Amino acid sequence: MSLAELYRPGLGLVNDFYQLTMAYGYWKSGIAEREAVFHLTFRRCPFGGGYTVAAGLGVALELIEGFCFERQDLDYLGRLTGDSGELLFESGFLDYLAEMRMTCDVDAVPEGTVVFPQAPVLRVRGPLAQAQLLETPLLNVLSFQSLIATKAARLCQAAEGDSVLEFGLRRAQGIDGGLSASRAAYIGGCHATSNALAGRMLGLPVRGTHAHSWVLAFEEEQQAFDTYAEVMPDNVTLLVDTYDTEGGLRRAIEAGRRMRARGKELTAIRLDSGDLVALSRRARRELDKAGFPETSIVASGDLDELRIRDLKQKGASIDIWGVGTRLVTGHPDASLASAYKLGAIRAEGGEWQFRGKESDEIEKATLPGVLRVRRFVRENGQVFADGIVNELGAAGESLRDFEWPFADMTVYAEEALSSSWLSETVMKDGDRVGKQPGLSDIRERVRVQLDRLPPGLRDLEPSARFPVGIEHGLFRLQDSSRRGPPAKASS
Repeated sequence: MSLAELYRPGLGLVNDFYQLTMAYGYWKSGIAEREAVFHLTFRRCPFGGGYTVAAGLGVALELIEGFCFERQDLDYLGRLTGDSGELLFESGFLDYLAEMRMTCDVDAVPEGTVVFPQAPVLRVRGPLAQAQLLETPLLNVLSFQSLIATKAARLCQAAEGDSVLEFGLRRAQGIDGGLSASRAAYIGGCHATSNALAGRMLGLPVRGTHAHSWVLAFEEEQQAFDTYAEVMPDNVTLLVDTYDTEGGLRRAIEAGRRMRARGKELTAIRLDSGDLVALSRRARRELDKAGFPETSIVASGDLDELRIRDLKQKGASIDIWGVGTRLVTGHPDASLASAYKLGAIRAEGGEWQFRGKESDEIEKATLPGVLRVRRFVRENGQVFADGIVNELGAAGESLRDFEWPFADMTVYAEEALSSSWLSETVMKDGDRVGKQPGLSDIRERVRVQLDRLPPGLRDLEPSARFPVGIEHGLFRLQDSSRRGPPAKASS
């Protein structure tokens, strides 16, 4: 997805205003160029599930690479006034923004990786003011796309191999929200989208035939079906519930017979309302009886993963699921509970000072340090646990090297496990590193990652919680940083 096709090049003002006031404060106090490390994490998995799919990295990297303030942005900021009517920003700061180009390093988990709460999915290291100004855009892009990719993965799990189509553009949060949702839904496993712009810009498969308005535009439903089959003979899915679903089904079969006489086939019929179990089973019987066993049955209408699971358990004869509103809006979760916090800072040539946020709510507390995640995997490839380490401390290569606040891992201490760093360097000095994967490759990574999860975590309502540990030294650092002066390190 090319941001330049949707927006003007400079996206510096895609920001909360307090990011700009903080950047000004850093500049004014002389610390804007201090080296800082920020981590992007999330506090809990969405939808009550056991995993989250990391998505949006490709878009985020493009945003960082092109991040700048254009003249109209600076003119706007230069006119802003405070409570007293005085200008908020000095001209020297505006000149600083005018010359700013991102020189940060970024480490991140590969897009499409299955990730878990508290473990950083992205790390930014660079000048304090620059890294601060990336907080809002990174949270905006990564949080939303991860939310929708996770929802799509859950929908595809519930569908048990049936095709899931994303139909949500008309209900999405704006044009750009619809495009981002289509991208993320495809990554998460959806087979196609109704979004034509996403089809062109992202190369996604597009699907769609006609709506109720097509039927209502004709004197009779049979005429509507026959006409559509004539003008679009290789793309015929007939929506049969405009008036009476059973009557619509009979007329769709009649249209199919006329198509067959011309050497064409009825692709599918679509059910959008009513008792989908009873109607789909009846439709399957009638289609088979009429000699159309290859004609698929599509269902739509306020579907989500729980309703799809329920319909399948009740024996619905549905082959394809069209999901719109509850996919592209992330229903019922409005957003991913993500955060972007400072973990370490140092003056040029100085020692690192580690920072961690305190909170009475354990999920809102953050770890100090320059953090990285080590993933432990069983011999059969099954993902087993994640361990958070301070990169300036111990590497944490064994389960014994970690505290496990939410799991008893002693029973697994002797198990043969391999481990590796979960993240990789994706940006160096503001430039992207390595070849960026295509959406099909990211989508395949999601599939493989989900297959390697423990069974309990793959359930829509998981029976287990994935263990995330904290390396012993980091655990002590976290404790000491909350009880006294900030801990320091020189390397």
